[in-house]
Order: sequence, then C-alpha cells, then structure tokens
Amino acid sequence: MFRQRVPLFLILTVTTVLAIVGLNSCQNTVVEEDNSSNLPGEGVTVTPAYVSLEERFQTEIVNIGLEKLGYEVGQMRELEPALMHTDLAAGGLDYTAAHWQKLGRQFYTNSGGDEKLEKLGVIIDNAVQGYLIDRATAQEYNITNLKQLQNPEIAQLFDSDGDGKANLVGCNAGWGCETIINHHLETYNLKDTVQHESGQYVALMADVIARYKQDKPILYYTWTPLWSTSVLVPGKDVTWLEVPYTSLPDATKTKPNPDTIYQGKNLGFATDNIMIVANENFARSNPAAVKFMEQVSIPIEDVSAQNQKIREGEDSARDIRRHAENWIADHQQQFQQWLEVE
Repeated sequence: MFRQRVPLFLILTVTTVLAIVGLNSCQNTVVEEDNSSNLPGEGVTVTPAYVSLEERFQTEIVNIGLEKLGYEVGQMRELEPALMHTDLAAGGLDYTAAHWQKLGRQFYTNSGGDEKLEKLGVIIDNAVQGYLIDRATAQEYNITNLKQLQNPEIAQLFDSDGDGKANLVGCNAGWGCETIINHHLETYNLKDTVQHESGQYVALMADVIARYKQDKPILYYTWTPLWSTSVLVPGKDVTWLEVPYTSLPDATKTKPNPDTIYQGKNLGFATDNIMIVANENFARSNPAAVKFMEQVSIPIEDVSAQNQKIREGEDSARDIRRHAENWIADHQQQFQQWLEVE
C-alpha cells in the first residue's frame, strides 16, 4: 500500500484556520463575561421586607427590576411594621416598598430616621383610610358622622357581641392605624359606646362580610389599596363616615394641618403615600438600585385589583410573582425606562 502524502501548504492552511476560529471563540467568551460583569448589582444580595401579604405584589415588581440590574434577591420577610423598620435601620434588611409616609412616621423616627434610613420614592400615591358602615343602615338612620355613635341607640345597631357597644373592626395590633383609631375614640368621646376590635384584619373582615350578606349592620375601618373596596364597594354597598373634626396623634403628623378630606368628606385620616425606604448604607453603596427605586410607580387601582386576586385564592408566592411579571409585561416600555441607570 502507498500512503498518500498531504501537501505541507494544506496542513499549514488548515492549522491557521483552526487557530483563528479558536481565537474568535475565546474572544467571544470573554466579551460575554465582560457584559455580565458590567451589571451594577453583580455579587450583591438584597433582602426585602413587607408588612402584609397584600404588599408582596409591589415588592416583587421592585425585586424583578433589581434582578435585571444583576442583584440577587434573597428571602423576603413579612414583619410587623415596628420590627421591619428597626431591622431595616440595623442592616438586617435592605429595603421595603411598604413604608406609609405619614402612618409610619413614628416607626421611621424611632428607628433612627434619616441617619439610618433613606426614603427613595413614592411607589403608590393617594392611599386613603377611614370608617365605613353599610349603606342600608346609613340611609335608614341617617348616619353620616362617626360622632353619632355617641348615641347608645345608634351604637347598639352595630353591636355584634351583645355588650351594648358598637363593634368597630379596626386593624392589626401594633400597626399605625391602631394608634389613630384609639386616638379617635378617645378624642370624639366614643369610648363608652364603641369597642375597637383589633386583631388579624383578614379574619375580622371575613366576619364583617358574612354579617353584610346576612343584611346585618356593619362598622369597620379600611384603607386603599386593598381588596375590601372591591368586595364592599363605597357608594354602592357601604358609605364613608365623616369625623367631627380632624384630630391625629402628633407622632403621625408630617405637617401641622394634614389634609384628611377625600371626595368632599373629612375621613379623619391624612391621604398618604406608600414609599420605598432603604437602609442608608445600602442606598449609599448601590446608586443603580436607588435610581431604579426612585422611579417605580404603580397605580393604586392596579394594586387593589391584584389584592382581589389574592382574596380569590391566588395567594401563593408563585401566584404573586406571576402577577408582578404580568404587570411588568403590560408596562414594558415604562419598566425599561426605569432600568436605564446611566
């Protein structure tokens, strides 16, 4: 057998081509790695927190943006507001998208204020709080103002436990709204005729809704954004009660004469903004995250609509993450603008 010889020039040509291809492959790999490392959040883990499940939606929207910037988002924590602010100031948390500017003022101040925390922007504006009763009872007895509950006969209409006092469903113990409700009952001379039911709000509201379906009088506190205004619709099923005059605990005031008027009624609670607040050290070290967080804004109606999905059973972490992803998909152009860090 004769071996066929391969010309030397052909060997050199093939070798050169392979070398060039290999070099290009290496260069492409390096470029991809460089692009990845250019993300401002690379190597940084962020720990967020919120107070109630209904606030996880806005938190997830922020989380997704941070992930796009290269940050790794750690386990989210659900905490009572006082502990959340304290932990945020101490560095155990990095940010929250659930700080109520006025309602949470005392929590912010007690945790170190501007020296430890940084307010980055309003994520949800014009949040409203107040007291409501069913429309049927309001019309039958001409009830328009909370002070009318000073009358024992009026108060007894809302007595659900037989003690002769109106049962006012309030909010969770330790929340800022608990302080204001108790202040109102004291200031408006309602302690003798009204009992503030403070506990797990979702469970308490389940009883309120059940009573409403039985055509029984109801009296409760609520806020927006929340699913409650979709289940019991103001103006249709229920009506807001006015207060005699504005009176708020000093710790909740951000200005001497807070605006408590909503749709022409004095509801007794200042219209509020829900803000993103970050640990001061985190904010100083992560300007890209700060720039993004300063811009995020979600319509209050969108949050309430998502909260209704939670009430209907779409309440798992995966469900809420999907809700956030769908919201971003519907607002993609705006979301991309928020991510422009240069």
